[in-house]
Amino acid sequence: MKKEFSLKLSPEEAYDPELFQQAVLKRAGLTPDFPQVFARQTRRSIDARGRKVIVNVEADLFINEKPGSLLDHSPDYPFVGNAEALIIVGAGPAGMFAALRAIELGIKPILIERGKDVRARRRDLAAINKEGIVNPDSNYCFGEGGAGTYSDGKLYTRSKKRGDIRRIMEILVTHGATEEILVDAHPHIGTNKLPVLVAKLRESILEAGGEIHFETRVEDLIIKEDEIKGVITQAGDQIHGIGVILATGHSARDIFQLLDRKKVFIEAKPFALGVRIEHAQNLIDRIQYHCEVDRGPYLPASSYSLVHQTQFQGKQRGVFSFCMCPGGFIVPAATAPGELVVNGMSPSRRDSRFANSGMVVSVELEDLPQYQKYGPLAAMHFQAEIEQKAWELGGKTQTAPAQRMVDFVKKRVSTSLLDTSYQPGLNSVEMREVLLPFIAERMAMAFTAFGQKMKGYFTNEAQIIGVESRTSSPVRIPRDRETFEHPQIKRLYPCGEGAGYAGGIVSAAMDGERCAEKLIEAYAKK
Repeated sequence: MKKEFSLKLSPEEAYDPELFQQAVLKRAGLTPDFPQVFARQTRRSIDARGRKVIVNVEADLFINEKPGSLLDHSPDYPFVGNAEALIIVGAGPAGMFAALRAIELGIKPILIERGKDVRARRRDLAAINKEGIVNPDSNYCFGEGGAGTYSDGKLYTRSKKRGDIRRIMEILVTHGATEEILVDAHPHIGTNKLPVLVAKLRESILEAGGEIHFETRVEDLIIKEDEIKGVITQAGDQIHGIGVILATGHSARDIFQLLDRKKVFIEAKPFALGVRIEHAQNLIDRIQYHCEVDRGPYLPASSYSLVHQTQFQGKQRGVFSFCMCPGGFIVPAATAPGELVVNGMSPSRRDSRFANSGMVVSVELEDLPQYQKYGPLAAMHFQAEIEQKAWELGGKTQTAPAQRMVDFVKKRVSTSLLDTSYQPGLNSVEMREVLLPFIAERMAMAFTAFGQKMKGYFTNEAQIIGVESRTSSPVRIPRDRETFEHPQIKRLYPCGEGAGYAGGIVSAAMDGERCAEKLIEAYAKK
């Protein structure tokens, strides 16, 4: 027999297995020594709005019955090595899940990735962290698994397609993620565990007869009479397929430039740009959990989500936190020499003593009149120039420009900077030299407002580190709302974050699956 309960528990009861079992048995009216019972959580979320932190838990209690698996979906990957092939450019979550879905539907995926496999990427990440050397094909953005692999692994999405989300989560579990991601309201895998999972996704693709070509950069498209036939690599190889899913991520500027050169219709897209802000994790815990000393042994490192609407020069724009990383690290995410970009990540334990978050300002195309000469690449050129300026002011290495938060608002250069998780180091700079006034002034307004929402947040014991500029793609590759096909080029399916249709691991994975389904439905032999 199975009974279901909704419980409001203390952190101790929610996160200590023995205390959780006792709490469920008590709710069921059973004694702690009742035989042949098993309690498990199916949903968990933290409510820290009151003075006392509560954990809301949905739980199942099994009496004289063995609990089944939490998984509803077990993928089946038939052998497709001799089947029709489709081409997928980019081995991030959109590309990998497009490949897996193609296999399920009986089509062979040919996955082309400019970067290295997930293990070989590590050497290039070490080089950018320790020596400031940027490999333009292998970095925190490019390589197997995409940008998410070495920059956090947060799985939260605002998508309303709950069934699709569950499916993605269960595929991740079957490839090595813990079942905890099916339970937590804001699931997270951790950058230390994602590489193993990504490698297992690759194994599934290869074992089913799919192909993956690493260190292979697409440099041209084979287009005839407004229909894409395949791609050409940097080695001059031509690869053909029934269609092309373009899942290159938000930082593949060479692909945007290639599309523009070939007069494939693309358009400039609003995005957001700002900084990473770093506090002590203990400070954020004390603010969010209302604790005097620390959060204790049970609660996870706390996070926050902030947004503030600002008025500047007659225009309203939002300032908001982005990709908040509790117990995390700030990392260098440039994709070419001569630029500086920062991003955030957290290991699975979220046990760093630092908390960081992107803090960014919405950038609309009307904010960039001087860049309109670049046409659909206007926002991309603005983004690149800010990153180049940050590199110059940081010292022309991967040392990042930084400033204490109150100093920034009061327009004074910081005489000293705080300890940081950012391994290449910091250089004290007036950040208004990096950020244009319409961004800097809005951020200064927002920091003051955030200090009122979270008492203690606005402090000179926090610092801003620049620049956080890869929040989303500055270019949209259009597609039909129903068919997902490019409106001009037949058999071309723009996909994921780089095309402007996703915003994170789970939403990109779902978009990859949908693109594979649409392409196969339209062009595979029936």
